[in-house]
Amino acid sequence: MATTTTNIVHFLTLFVIVTSSMFTVTMANKDWPSFGNFNYTDWWSRFGNHNHQINKTEQEPKKIIVGDSQNWHFGYNYSDWAIKSGPFYLNDTLVFKYDAPNATSFPHSVYMFPTWRSFKNCDVKRAKMLANHTQGVGEGFKFVLNKWKPYYFACGEKNGLHCNVGQMKFTIIPMLRPLWPSWP
Repeated sequence: MATTTTNIVHFLTLFVIVTSSMFTVTMANKDWPSFGNFNYTDWWSRFGNHNHQINKTEQEPKKIIVGDSQNWHFGYNYSDWAIKSGPFYLNDTLVFKYDAPNATSFPHSVYMFPTWRSFKNCDVKRAKMLANHTQGVGEGFKFVLNKWKPYYFACGEKNGLHCNVGQMKFTIIPMLRPLWPSWP
């Protein structure tokens, strides 16, 4: 009986932590008013107006180019990019764009790692290749974040060298898309 109660308490604690973390990350990039200049007499018109039209584009999945204008290349810090570009939401599409191998550029690929440990160690032998050298050319390789789970991405070239030395790796946990609109 004590084990069951302990398991329930652990589950509820984990649920509260995950839910509050998701809420915090989801709300972190909202344009909140400066509370130092907050006009309390205008609160209802600003926050209580329930006739606000929902912007449908906020609710639709987005296509996100990995690395933005830098695309997918050796030497760019993609972990930093993921932190600055988040949050990412379920059903958003990541687009990996990279040049075809030639005399002046390294070949690149996209791998997904099954665990944090294999990702941290850039253990390409445990990873699954998602896109080869040529699939990121042109429109790029598209990957839909269709599950609520951690995703561990990296370039698998040179047996993990691009992942380890070239900083070509990042992790994402997509969030549930908020049901409320952004504030004006």
